[in-house]
Amino acid sequence: MTPGERLGRLDALLPEFRGLWHPQPFREPRPAWCAALPELAGELLALDDATAEGLNDDAPAALALLARYRPEVAELALLAELPRRVASPAPDGLAARWAWEIPGRKRRQIEAFATAAPAPARPVLDWCGGKGHLGRLLALHWRTPVTTLEIDPALCASGEALAERQALDHEFLVADALTAEIPAGRHAVALHACGELHRRLIEGAADAGLAGLDVAPCCYHRGIADAYRPLSGPLRTELSRDDTRLAVTETVTASPRLARQRDREMAWKLAFAEWQRQTLGAYRNFRPVPAAWFRAAFPEFLAAMAERAGLPPPSAAQADECEAAGWRRQREVIRLSIVRHAFRRALEVWLALDLAVHLENRGYAVQLGSFCARELTPRNLLLSARR
Repeated sequence: MTPGERLGRLDALLPEFRGLWHPQPFREPRPAWCAALPELAGELLALDDATAEGLNDDAPAALALLARYRPEVAELALLAELPRRVASPAPDGLAARWAWEIPGRKRRQIEAFATAAPAPARPVLDWCGGKGHLGRLLALHWRTPVTTLEIDPALCASGEALAERQALDHEFLVADALTAEIPAGRHAVALHACGELHRRLIEGAADAGLAGLDVAPCCYHRGIADAYRPLSGPLRTELSRDDTRLAVTETVTASPRLARQRDREMAWKLAFAEWQRQTLGAYRNFRPVPAAWFRAAFPEFLAAMAERAGLPPPSAAQADECEAAGWRRQREVIRLSIVRHAFRRALEVWLALDLAVHLENRGYAVQLGSFCARELTPRNLLLSARR
């Protein structure tokens, strides 16, 4: 199946299920689908904690559960399944020579990307490359000149020092990727460039005369004001900024400590949402919560949130009621969100295919697959384009 064919089929199916993936149980205590599919809602709300957590983290399993009530969603699992890219062997001794002070998971992601991307015949442009870890590895692995483009001068200086230790043909260009001219005649790589950063590279690739690209997209919602605007042409699926963010909310399983912290933060935010409903009669969006506020006791947290929102401060008894309601709602949100989370990978693949088809429209031959297991990073899609 070509990228265009896969995109077309996904684009036909996703709007049919908008009522399942668009509503947010955090904001809507009972999305409309709960009334339309009461048996599904009942099954989810009865799940034990371990099963609920597992389904939230496993889109294929969640889709399989959902398919018992809506059988037509089963096709989405097939359309969202992409081939794993075959890794090329790294030169002998490479692992011992290139990596200094890089966390283990990040290092393995860089190595997986570098060995899955086909070697180019042109000098490499490392887009938004930070200290140039990927560029440095590619200079060794592909034995080619590399230019890392990065906005932060301090990161560039650190990267230059690392490259000099190995006498590599690796230079740094301090520039803003959103406004800089894309150097012509290069082969561009980008590992987890966020949102508008990877879109800028892909949109400008053909006009800049790039011979090819290898891009692992990330954080599709960054740079979107309200709604996602497809690059490949008019499409039926309409995504809000929050919908595009849904595509990248999957994470590698958190430690027990971080999981407890995540659950408490959600419960406390839901407790404040309950105070909003009591005082305003409705839910209202609120700004991100400063991390320091979660380190206070709950009554102080709720009082700070109320003050920021211009709401009356709750009494001690009201704060206790809100906290209890927040924990009840946290349990429900975790379970009802399984339906929404079942569509995460399909939405992400739709977004990546939109980028791929845009490049095909500009004369590139394009492949889309995964470069590593999701346990290493859920953002494991690799878009490879060649002219």
